[in-house]
Amino acid sequence: MKLSFHGADRGVTGSCHLLEAAGKKILVDCGLYQGGRDAVEENAGDFGFAPGGIDFVLLTHAHLDHCGRLPLLNKRGFRGEIVTTAATRDLARLVLLDAAHLQEEEARAHARRAERRGETNAPAPLYGLIDALNVFDRFGRAAVYEKRIELAPGLAVTFYDAGHILGSASVLVEAEGKKILFSGDIGNTGRAILRDPVVPHGVDVAVMESTYGDRDHRDLAPTLEEFYQALNESFQRGGNVVIPTFALERAQELLFYIREGVEANKLPESLPVFLDSPMAISATEIFRAHPECYDGETSTLLARGRDPFALPRLHFCREAAESMALNTIRSGAVIMAGAGMCNGGRVRHHLRHNLARPGASVIFVGYAAHGTLARQIIDGARKVSLFGEDIAVRAHICTINGFSAHAGQTELIAWQRAAAPKRTFLVHGEEQAMAALAAHLTGPVDQPELGQGYLL
Repeated sequence: MKLSFHGADRGVTGSCHLLEAAGKKILVDCGLYQGGRDAVEENAGDFGFAPGGIDFVLLTHAHLDHCGRLPLLNKRGFRGEIVTTAATRDLARLVLLDAAHLQEEEARAHARRAERRGETNAPAPLYGLIDALNVFDRFGRAAVYEKRIELAPGLAVTFYDAGHILGSASVLVEAEGKKILFSGDIGNTGRAILRDPVVPHGVDVAVMESTYGDRDHRDLAPTLEEFYQALNESFQRGGNVVIPTFALERAQELLFYIREGVEANKLPESLPVFLDSPMAISATEIFRAHPECYDGETSTLLARGRDPFALPRLHFCREAAESMALNTIRSGAVIMAGAGMCNGGRVRHHLRHNLARPGASVIFVGYAAHGTLARQIIDGARKVSLFGEDIAVRAHICTINGFSAHAGQTELIAWQRAAAPKRTFLVHGEEQAMAALAAHLTGPVDQPELGQGYLL
């Protein structure tokens, strides 16, 4: 039995791990690298294994850094089966079609610029819409939490609720008398909408994420108070609030908490909120279609006939014209737009129109990887480049970390101790976070490098 690592190794994007067991090759996740110029080359590079030799892909969840290279895997010869939960399957379809569309748009923009310069070597997209559509043929059995699936003789998998985003899972692989647990991304306990993570006990090997291995998040109550205060202070200054928002989970979570703030009179009922992200709008509809993933509080709301994501003045902006119209609003609006790290999407246009306004606010509520525009702004850049222009940063910048969908250090330690592995591999984290977490874990702990393999 061999375990090798092909992404998110001493880094936080591009998750991809290969297990060779029971005569089969099982890939766990196949994610896109994000952030920085190197990501383009990393995504287009060799996988480190032959795609045509992969028998199964076990997809932990639908975030792009875990599923974003599946169309490329299929394009390069994968003909096996993708196994995941029903909610992840639905969200992955949304995410991959959006990613393909953005890559085609970007390729066309590069081609136009190359043509103006008289060049003929404009880069092609990593994959297109046809490639994204083709990979959906590879999705097979839908996993049900805690229900064992026999993939092949001597090879079984069980998906456990990871509590990270809708449909997210930790995946237990049983083969050759061993139990190997892949954490996926581990959720933050006590959050809205989703249940807390479930951890199987007594595994031989754990491959676990370490994104926040060096710190804990703030408690939810003060985080919400800070969020409500930031919104109210922004309105008093007279500017707009731009919230770069991840379309999956974070957008729905913010709608949930803004609704609670309005109902508790902590936010004005007349508050106009614009969700300017076609993907987030569609994701919200998918959330409504999968109540089997909800926690008790959200299930109770639904049972009473209440929509957990509804607001009195909530506007969905699907069309580009609706998005562009928001740029004429100079004050009083909450604009939630993707992408969360500001490396693409409509939020870049809203930043272009609001960053230089002293009365405006930009509220960051999620992780920002090194090399992304979000990280530049958070780190105090006085000006940033958007659409070829230098934009001064005069808006009020606020970072609220307590909304993280990832477990903090204390929860990661508790997860590992509950799983009680004989050996642990740390992935999906920057080296500082990995080293800090490793010091608190039990048993042997490895921090694999890209391409490194181990015999189990």
